[in-house]
Amino acid sequence: MNRRELILLLGGAMAVSRALHAQQKAMPVIGFLGISSPDASRVAAFRLGLGDTGWIDGQNVAIEYRWAEDRRDRLAALAADFVGRKVDVLMTQGAPSAAINATTTIPIVFIYGGDPVQDRLVASLARPGGNLTGFTVFAAELMPKRFELLSELVPQASAIAMLVNPNSVLAERIIRDGQEAARAKGVQLHILKAGAEGEFETAFASLVQLHAGALVVGSDTLFNSRREELVALATFRRKKPFSDDRATDLGARTRRQVGADKL
Repeated sequence: MNRRELILLLGGAMAVSRALHAQQKAMPVIGFLGISSPDASRVAAFRLGLGDTGWIDGQNVAIEYRWAEDRRDRLAALAADFVGRKVDVLMTQGAPSAAINATTTIPIVFIYGGDPVQDRLVASLARPGGNLTGFTVFAAELMPKRFELLSELVPQASAIAMLVNPNSVLAERIIRDGQEAARAKGVQLHILKAGAEGEFETAFASLVQLHAGALVVGSDTLFNSRREELVALATFRRKKPFSDDRATDLGARTRRQVGADKL
């Protein structure tokens, strides 16, 4: 599913909700719940996609934003705030569980990096059920491919480090998949953990001590929103990070087909 299809889902959800609440609200309201810090490029892409389908912020739809600033303990309260405001649609980026726990009636459109079926968020991809719809990029499941690409980029590396956010709901899976991929390639894998921006320096300082030949940056909204700092730290430590997001534009080694803001 691409960005246009996602926006069409949002448009359909709003149309249904607006019909049900036409006598109560003059303009439908989208509640955008983001787990990361405010991301101007994602917001711009989101508004552009809505505009492509005829929904213009401030004209025929209102958008309210809430950002958890990479603090998962804030998500429940932010989602509950949207429910209390009776938004027409709840759009969630990286925080489907908080939205699901907050409401069973308001339509929820989610963007997720894991497997929503395996994680029991939806009944199936074809028929998610309930008040849910959305899409996943299956970021964790792509780990073997990322190691394969990295072995082509840095074939001489016998040891690789992987940066993981221990606070992520996908952390265990990312680590497990990374270890399996490393074993398949016959390289040693060192796990570096950073759950906040203040922990980046410590994690990167250990790269030299571990003699890691390359760095894989695990898929996570914290890392995506701090990509400039990660690339700068990696460059300072003379390591090129391998990422799957827009870090390419800043000097990271990666192969990708589309930036996250196009989704």
